[in-house]
Amino acid sequence: MLDEILRAFALLLVIEGVLPFLSPGRMKLILRQLEVMPERVFRVAGFISMMCGLGLLYVLG
Repeated sequence: MLDEILRAFALLLVIEGVLPFLSPGRMKLILRQLEVMPERVFRVAGFISMMCGLGLLYVLG
């Protein structure tokens, strides 16, 4: 089980590293735009992301 968690975390790191690697300028632009967004937007986006992840885990497991 720990092995699967570590593999999932490694895959997460790979996926999150794609945009900064392929287009660092675009990533900087996105981060600047995120800076001015209200915290509520981040909270809702985080919640939706968690629910999608849980749903996918449920379907796959």
